[in-house]
Amino acid sequence: MYTITNNDTPANIIKMYPKASDIFKKYKIDFCCGGDKPLKEVVEKRKLQEDDILMQLNEGYDQWVLRGEQQPNWEEISVKDLIDYITDVHHSYLKEELPALSPLVTKVYRVHGNHHTHLKEVYRLYHELQMELEEHTLKEENEVFPLILEHEKQQLPEQLEKIKELEDEHDKAGQLLKQLREVTNDYTLPDGACNTYRITYERLRELEEDTFTHIHLENHVLFKKIID
Repeated sequence: MYTITNNDTPANIIKMYPKASDIFKKYKIDFCCGGDKPLKEVVEKRKLQEDDILMQLNEGYDQWVLRGEQQPNWEEISVKDLIDYITDVHHSYLKEELPALSPLVTKVYRVHGNHHTHLKEVYRLYHELQMELEEHTLKEENEVFPLILEHEKQQLPEQLEKIKELEDEHDKAGQLLKQLREVTNDYTLPDGACNTYRITYERLRELEEDTFTHIHLENHVLFKKIID
């Protein structure tokens, strides 16, 4: 059984053990846009306890393997199948969730904004994120993914330029999500929060989790297949 070490990157750890995302989120370790640095560099910079994190990662991974919960080996999946998965799972989720979550964010801000002033920033950040992700998924499906499939075996400068554009857009979405988490104090509900308030924070948290997984699959699996 594989042993996770401090030389592994968060991005590679997530590839083989997706539930490591729970541990990384606990310690605010970026496995998405900035997941290519060795874990030892990340924990040293953040002044985290490396031994504790490695212990949690390896114990969780060992139990996960013993339960037979391994994910598909993304490295062995074809580019087409990976694009289909991203589109069917993550893009479909965004198309359904983004417009549904918008009125909830608006309602919480409208009803509670006078007393909880941070909700104005939540409202602004969410709707900027919504526009960013909706435009991004359309660009991928209508422009970049067809280009990748058409030229999968022929590396073209145009293809690499488009991938760089998508990575930059991923960075922007990632920053907006991090700002949402900061302004909500890690989605901590105020005393006496109503059910709509609670549901809104819960769904924002789910949106963050799905989007970080989505970005990870594109940045660290799909795009690397093309570039390599």
